[in-house]
Amino acid sequence: MMAYRPDGAPSTDDFGAFLPGPRLTMAGASEGPLAGLSFAAKDLFDVAGHVTVCGSPDWGATHPPAARSATVIEKLLAAGGSLAGKTVTDEISLGLLGRNRHYGSPVNPRAPDRYTGGSSSGSAAAVAGDLVSFALGSDTGGSMRVPSSYCGIYGIRPTHGAIPVAGLMTQAPSFDTAGFFAADPEIFARVGDVLLPDASLGEIEEVIVAEDAFGAADAAVSAALKPAIERIATLIGASRTEIVAAEGLRVWNEHHCFLQHPEFARTFGPWVDAIDPRLSYDVAKTIANARGLPDAPKRAAEAFRPLVRERLDALLDGRRVLCLPTTPTTALPRDLSLSATGEACDRIVDLTCIAGLTGLPQISLPLATSGGLPIGLSLIGWRGSDLTLLDLARRLGSPQ
Repeated sequence: MMAYRPDGAPSTDDFGAFLPGPRLTMAGASEGPLAGLSFAAKDLFDVAGHVTVCGSPDWGATHPPAARSATVIEKLLAAGGSLAGKTVTDEISLGLLGRNRHYGSPVNPRAPDRYTGGSSSGSAAAVAGDLVSFALGSDTGGSMRVPSSYCGIYGIRPTHGAIPVAGLMTQAPSFDTAGFFAADPEIFARVGDVLLPDASLGEIEEVIVAEDAFGAADAAVSAALKPAIERIATLIGASRTEIVAAEGLRVWNEHHCFLQHPEFARTFGPWVDAIDPRLSYDVAKTIANARGLPDAPKRAAEAFRPLVRERLDALLDGRRVLCLPTTPTTALPRDLSLSATGEACDRIVDLTCIAGLTGLPQISLPLATSGGLPIGLSLIGWRGSDLTLLDLARRLGSPQ
């Protein structure tokens, strides 16, 4: 496998990470904090003069080329990063596993018989397969965090709104975030320095271990993460255990769905009606169900969201981080049945809904394995603590 060269020569892609066909490459500035580094971009980010396909050939066929590049791509190129290509995403970004019936399901370099996680699947595979130095993705319901965990790399869902989403095909605006992956903590932090707003680093005073989140994970996953928790607690100097969701994480999950699903129904519904596109069964079913949700639970979810935002803001209070498994399982087998994957995704959202509902930043750290498979440990920080979390990842150093 050849590494990508900043002069524009593409790497060999053994993982199906990049879109098929000629590779879209752009050289970055000759100088800058990211000079000499290559990056990939999930095919939800616009590149001027090119169609953003969004994991769907029918979407690509019914939308014009982008007039300008996404803000984050412009920033990375100006900082010296070189674009190595656009990567596969789950169909119109609706997925958590890394499946695409049109362009294939990228191979997980750390576990080839298992999913990468989605919908930033190709970007995660490109980083885990050492095809690029870092990669752009997006996270609405877990699409940065799940691939980070499954592929054993660093990933961030930033504070909602911290990274501009101009030029990103958004799905559910009150949840959508632009994020990035890296395999190296130093590079991970350097990319954050470029993309995230300037902020002074806060001093983390305590780690709060989310007892209910660990209880929702497989026992083997929770056990595998214990040494990493102890390592972080030792570094910070104080820790305690807390139940985050008094109502139950599945209740939080349900509120999350009653907020997010109507948003993506509004995003994609008119296009579906006008085009009648080719959609996989699970994507078509998801959109159809989202358009028929009753009003009463949607109103309940709208009332619930500000309450949990207040609760988490008070809990973290500008000086604490919440520790939880990124995913409740290791990467799922590629031959898992459709019904089983649906159940697994429900369990995943039990954990990912915490940051989604509250808009707080979350990083996934590749600090453990379970049964030889990667598993991520997540830290959720207070609002605007993104750079503090990246600095902590840097201080922890490479996986041990």
